[in-house]
Amino acid sequence: MLRQLLPIAALLTSTFLMLTAGGLAGILLPLRAGMEGWSPTTIGWMGTGYALAFTGGCIIVPRLVRRVGHVRVFAVLLTLLSMSMLMHGLVMSPLAWTLFRALAGFSLAGSYMVIESWLNERVTNATRGMVFSIYMIVSMVGLLVGQYILPFGNSATQALFMIGALIYAAALVPTGLSNAQSPRPLTQVSLDLPALYARSPAAMVGSLLAGIIAGAWNFLSAVYGRDIGLSTFGIATMIASAMIGGAIFQYPIGRISDFVDRRYVMVVAGLGGVLLSLIMIFLQPTTPWLVYTLMFAFGTVLFPIYSLNVAHANDFAESSEFVKVSSGLLIVYGIGSMIGPQIAGRLMDFSGPSGFFLTMALTYAAYAGYAFWRSLRRASQAPSERTDFTFNAHDRQTPETFNLHPLSEQQGDT
Repeated sequence: MLRQLLPIAALLTSTFLMLTAGGLAGILLPLRAGMEGWSPTTIGWMGTGYALAFTGGCIIVPRLVRRVGHVRVFAVLLTLLSMSMLMHGLVMSPLAWTLFRALAGFSLAGSYMVIESWLNERVTNATRGMVFSIYMIVSMVGLLVGQYILPFGNSATQALFMIGALIYAAALVPTGLSNAQSPRPLTQVSLDLPALYARSPAAMVGSLLAGIIAGAWNFLSAVYGRDIGLSTFGIATMIASAMIGGAIFQYPIGRISDFVDRRYVMVVAGLGGVLLSLIMIFLQPTTPWLVYTLMFAFGTVLFPIYSLNVAHANDFAESSEFVKVSSGLLIVYGIGSMIGPQIAGRLMDFSGPSGFFLTMALTYAAYAGYAFWRSLRRASQAPSERTDFTFNAHDRQTPETFNLHPLSEQQGDT
């Protein structure tokens, strides 16, 4: 395995550093915004700006790469990420921060695409699954490490912003010095919503709802943790607990859906999300160990639902259409991510921390209800006709991720 990893070690190191800085930014910025007295609705606008720009980056960056090349675009994007972190520390304004988060969202999307296209160029069908899994593990570890930098600094000062900027800058070094050849052009997204809906209504609507859930989680979970009185270490552990729960249960939930109608699994996951959200609303836990335990359980239905959508859509697609269908769902998911922070922010302004899980409960109920209704409208496929369930890290995926994905082996694209 070491022989296969050495050629991509620089790319994986850049990924780790970039995600470390991203993990720090993802928890630092909402907390500092709260310290400045900004409302959850205002913080929600920052999340919407980020999601809008990230989705736009998936569409625009491939054109930039065609014009000036991978290396130059990657260098510019990481420079913009560093600048974004520094500007957050220099200018304390909600409007400015929304623009800075949008800049970061656009730059992160492009950076992911460049790294993933490089990785895809270095894999074969025999090593694709291993490389994809390691890439996902490196990404998750980077996020966790970044989150735990926060307790070692002071959110009220500029030091953590400077550290984040330095880590982003460091991410350029391994790939910038790599002798890897520039890969082929990036995947260009083409979105046909009517065709996507006709192919799999449950997957398309499910991806929109999953985006709403993830958008609220990504940008307001730290605010929720602050509002219930957790320390910065406690907030990082709360978010990490959900991530670990999702990572552990992603595979068993997926394997069950390979043998049972995936829409039934969606219904169960949605009902589980409703139940856990109601428990958080009525129990209102503040004891750290109880919060961590419940968040671990919540993560088991938070992270797998997007992967269920992708797998269900591809059950009804030709093998050669995997990248096209999955990329379309990703854009729909991105639209949902723009909506989620708006709903959760307003409900948190109206009803306090419980508004966060009220958003979750309502969206999970819609997710379960629509999946159940669709199960009555179309017959299930036989297990032998389905694609295998695979992990999708929806919160940091781009269309280029699906070229690296193990299921793209079926297309014979390497």
